[in-house]
Amino acid sequence: MSNLNSLLAELVTANRILAREGVVDTFGHVSLRHPERPDRYFMSRSRAPEQVTLEDLMEFELDGTPIDLRGRTPYGERFIHGALFETRPDVHSVIHNHSQTVIPFSVTKTPLRPLSHIAAVMGSEAPVWDIRDKFGDTDLLVTSMEQGRDLARAVGKGAAALMRGHGCVVVGSSIRVSVFTAIYLQVNAGLQMDALRLGEPRYLSPGEIERGGQRQLTPLALDRAWENWCLRAGVSKG
Repeated sequence: MSNLNSLLAELVTANRILAREGVVDTFGHVSLRHPERPDRYFMSRSRAPEQVTLEDLMEFELDGTPIDLRGRTPYGERFIHGALFETRPDVHSVIHNHSQTVIPFSVTKTPLRPLSHIAAVMGSEAPVWDIRDKFGDTDLLVTSMEQGRDLARAVGKGAAALMRGHGCVVVGSSIRVSVFTAIYLQVNAGLQMDALRLGEPRYLSPGEIERGGQRQLTPLALDRAWENWCLRAGVSKG
């Protein structure tokens, strides 16, 4: 249980970091696959990420059923997380956010592609998923496993997908990997927007994406970034 307790504390920290770095605001959420029960996951009750504490964390089955509700209100879009955990055994953390820097790429024909070496972790391109294609006019929220599974198919084997007019979803092999990817996906979106004002950007090559992604996801880079983000968020690095 000590490893589980450590990971749950890290999940709380992830909420605080994502809020401090401006990836999430009042809305958005991050989850953790249960390290001993891959058919379950943890995430906060419905609460602003900046306010999340250990007491807010809830355990869910993959279909979004709470294990112990105790009168708490879960996130309505928890099906994003369950569907991705169901589809991707390699994924152990999922982030959904409404980054205002990323959303413009979800509603235009300009694909979000890595041009900064540190954003290689996002992969070659973030595909756009449009809920209207299959489900017609909705409020754009993912509120069922059917919708979540359709989104998971758009993510495929990649690290992220944009959600038209809504935000994006990011996956990772750990909490630290998903947080790193979500932060630098947003950073890259801002850089790409600036570069497009000057002309046609020169994007990373497939080889640069592969090598850069491998480099950024080593403990050398991940631990350094995590320590700094914890300090900025005012929390212990664990």
